[in-house]
Parts: sequence; structure tokens; C-alpha cells
Amino acid sequence: MAHWFHRNPLKATAVQNFDFKSASQTGTPQKICLEARQARMDLLNAISDPGRDILSIESNQEKYFGLLHGFIISLDGGESGSTDSSKMRHGIRFRWTHTLKGQTPQEQYDCVFELLNMAFNIGLWYTKHASKCAGKDDPSMEEAKEIHSSLKKATGVFMYIKAQVTRLLQPAEDGSDLDSRVLEAYLNQSQAEAQEVTIARAIELKHSPNLVAGLCSETSKMFKLAEENLKSLEPKEVGKWQKYLALKSDFYRSATFSYFGEHLLAQDKCGEAIRCLRESVKYFEQAGSLCKEYSTAKGPGTTARPETQLFFRKIGQVVKSTLQKCERENGFIYHQKVPEAIPDIDVKASYGLVTADEFKLPSPNPLWTPDSYKCFNVAANVSSSGTKPEPAKNSEAAKKAEGDLPPVKEESIPSSQKDPTNRSGCTIS
Repeated sequence: MAHWFHRNPLKATAVQNFDFKSASQTGTPQKICLEARQARMDLLNAISDPGRDILSIESNQEKYFGLLHGFIISLDGGESGSTDSSKMRHGIRFRWTHTLKGQTPQEQYDCVFELLNMAFNIGLWYTKHASKCAGKDDPSMEEAKEIHSSLKKATGVFMYIKAQVTRLLQPAEDGSDLDSRVLEAYLNQSQAEAQEVTIARAIELKHSPNLVAGLCSETSKMFKLAEENLKSLEPKEVGKWQKYLALKSDFYRSATFSYFGEHLLAQDKCGEAIRCLRESVKYFEQAGSLCKEYSTAKGPGTTARPETQLFFRKIGQVVKSTLQKCERENGFIYHQKVPEAIPDIDVKASYGLVTADEFKLPSPNPLWTPDSYKCFNVAANVSSSGTKPEPAKNSEAAKKAEGDLPPVKEESIPSSQKDPTNRSGCTIS
């Protein structure tokens, strides 16, 4: 139903060399380190472009994570499927920025920290790819499926990170991307946006108003939950993002009342239908006010005027015309009293609810074998707590000298200025 999404910037990271002073300088260990460095650079370059095709991104992702595998999980010849930590897990320092914390990076000597932050960027890429496809003038049915699939994949990535974040030996910093509140917001947002595609499709195929109302209701709740996840964070950091989530929640709450009002009218409950439509108008006006606040709010993310988009204008027209129809029919035919209380909207979507696509760490790269793993002899440089760095590199003076990381240079995501010609007013239907 909406082809406009709020998107936060990709996370920045420092160049990584995978140097192990005590590792064998020849043979497979050296090859693993060199290939991991190159695969990381290739993946970071690829995800800076939301227009890349999914298969190429997933190929880059599988290669890098396959090489990272042996730095995370022990490959000493133990039982297959072991999750014991690799002896190299805490031998490399990684630096990553976070959505709400500017360009000052957080660092950890933990390859799981690297895995989760890189996976986070991949999740963001899926959402940006969906936006890129949705921004076209008239996306095809295949592109609509790709938008839907991308958002389901993003949801799966954020779910994976949420499940794995407890493995970090250093707890996530407040307000970082690995903070459970931020993770939940991203997770709920990507799932809700996937359902927007489902709603648009249901409207286009003229499914029953009751079914559409159920989908809108569930989607509104997801956006609301995402907004609530951010409420306890610093307002100046999340203001813009939070406005987006709030306006989407109100928008779909308005749509819920509108389509449920249609359902009631079809059952000759005209008075209750009018009450629903009046409530729909209230939420639509609230969403309109939030659109204007969003446009001027401070914080990271997309700059746009959502109230000018056809999807927004279209639902406003539907709400007002449906209300006028109900009031007209009530005056001529039904003569029912309009109740003061809002009718109980006990609608739950029976179909169309989105489930995430599972994300998991791929198998180790073929270069990783029990023998190649044994060639790494790094015990002297690795801390079991994940906090033992090389003193010179971890000094406050060194950190200050290194400074902030530059923002990622991302390819832009243009949005179509052309109004769609379909029934829903949505370019992803």
C-alpha cells in the first residue's frame, strides 16, 4: 500500500587485515587471512549499492561468512555441528559505527561482534533493495515479489542477530545496533513493511474488506510496536525514525477502521460503519500531522514528504468517500443511530501474515579443515574475555588519533514522482 520507506544509513567499519602475528606466514593460514580480507572488502563494496541483484549479494555474503566461520567456531576435529569458540575468536579488533551513535565507532576483539554487525548491514541492504525496486514508476509483478522477499529476508537477518547477540562477551552498548530495543525496532519495521506489500496486493485483487481490515490492523500493531521499542532511547537520536513508525501505525489504523466500516455497511450496520469511518478520519488526520513533523525532524535516515505520495492521498480519498456514502445511505435507508462507543474491531488476519526467511551462518569455506585450523597458533595473543588488546592500539590516545569513521558512500535510492494508475495507488502491489 505504500511505496515509500524510511531508511537509515549503512554502518561504517574500519579496514580489516586479519593479521595474526603468530600464525603461519605461508600456506593455507596465510591464504585464509588474505581471502577473508578481500571477501570482506568485496561484500562491503557490494552492499553500498541497493541496485545489486540479490544472488550476487548472497554469493559475496556466503564467501565472507564461510571464511569468517573458522575465526568464530572451533574446527579442531571435534563433533560436527560444534559451537565451541574458535581459538582465534578474540584475536582481531573490529570497529563498527551504529545507526543512532554517529560516526564514532565501537570496538571489540570478537569475531562474533564482526559477524553480527556485518549481518546487520546485510539486513539493511535488503531493506534498501526493497526501496530501490519500489521506487520505480511501475514495478512488475516479479519486482513486487522481490520487494516482498527482500523484506522477509531482512526480518530473518534481524531475528538471527537478536538470537545470537547474547554470545557477545561484552554486552551491547545502550543505543547501539545490537541493543535489543534497536534490534526489535528494525525487526518489527521490516516485517510490517513486508505486510504492506501483502495489503496492496489484497486491495488490488479486491479481497473482502474484512480481510484487508485484518491485515491493516496487524500491520499497524507492528509499526506501533517498533515505535515503542525506541521510546526509551535518546529522543534526539530517534526522532525522525520514530515519527515514521508512528505515522505508519496511524495510517494503517485509519485503513483498518475504513475497511472494517465497509464490512459493517455490507452487513447493514450503517450506524456502526459511520462510527468506524469517523474514527478512520481521526487517525488519518493524525498521520497527516506526523508526516509534516517527520519532514522537519532531526536524525539519521530518509528525507521525504510522505503526505505528497499517492498512497497517502489515495487512502484519504477512500476514507472520506466511504464516510460520505455511509452517511448518505443512513439518511435515505437505514436511519440508524450512530453509537458513541467505537465498535469492537475484533479482526485478525487469517491469511497473508508475513513469516521471516531464516538466516544462518553458512558452512565453513573449503580452506578451513582441521589441519589448516591447527596451523594457527595464536594463544599468546588471544584473551578468553575478548577484552585483551595490544596495549598500544587500545590506548585512549591511539583511539583519539584514529578518530571517527567516514560515512559509507551509498548509491542513492530515487523515488518515482509518477502517480501509479492502479487501484491501490501503490507501486508495489
